[in-house]
Amino acid sequence: MTLMEFFGCTFIAFGPPLAMFVFTIARDPLRVIVLIAGAFFWLLALLISSILWYAVVPLQNDLAFGLVFSVIFQELFRFLFYKLLRRADEGLQKVSQTAQTENVTPKDISNKHIMAYVSGLGFGIMCGAFSLINVLADMVGPGTIGIHGDSRLFFLTSAFLTLCFILLHTFWGVIFFHALDKKQYVVVAGVVASHMLVSCLSLLNERTEHRPEPLYLASIVPAYFIMILMAVVAFFMAGGSLKNIQNAFKCRKGRYEME
Repeated sequence: MTLMEFFGCTFIAFGPPLAMFVFTIARDPLRVIVLIAGAFFWLLALLISSILWYAVVPLQNDLAFGLVFSVIFQELFRFLFYKLLRRADEGLQKVSQTAQTENVTPKDISNKHIMAYVSGLGFGIMCGAFSLINVLADMVGPGTIGIHGDSRLFFLTSAFLTLCFILLHTFWGVIFFHALDKKQYVVVAGVVASHMLVSCLSLLNERTEHRPEPLYLASIVPAYFIMILMAVVAFFMAGGSLKNIQNAFKCRKGRYEME
């Protein structure tokens, strides 16, 4: 039973991101490099957060303290990665012109939304891996889910929240980069605020003296609502429109009729 739960939660959390990687990134070596670089920058943010948490001994038992500064450092390193990519645009253009492979094209590099999407997915995948890997290790067994009075929804909730954060980081990357390109600093602040809000919602899953039972629904429902909102905003910022959606449905309908 625990093994089945392990594979189920793994596919819930990492199935959609894996599909996104395979169909949109894996064939392009430049995108793979940007993805790995984005993941590395998230690791740097985690390292700085860990150093601060380790240095401030009196607040080590306060999860909210570490969470707030973790979000701040993640967004700071997202900004630094944005600056790095923009400075590398000229060099990437030269690489694309001399590359012999068909996968690296000037069009791919000049589309800044693609790089924002890839870097955001890199942030999200690394964030999801560190969030869930220990939970998955305990999930394999031996034992039974819900033993010692713990909720049987803990693993499932962790998987869905991990998926939510991976997708949110992807959407946040697109919105964050576009807002900086257009100098829309209010939108940048909105990304940071929404990141802080969703992260603080995860504190509802913690047991405390005043809250003996975790509030899983109170954290998942608002988090997924914010995720859908961020997805819509990222879609339109990346150049999408209602007309594009209508054309996509028409093309799919035409293919079904031809078959």
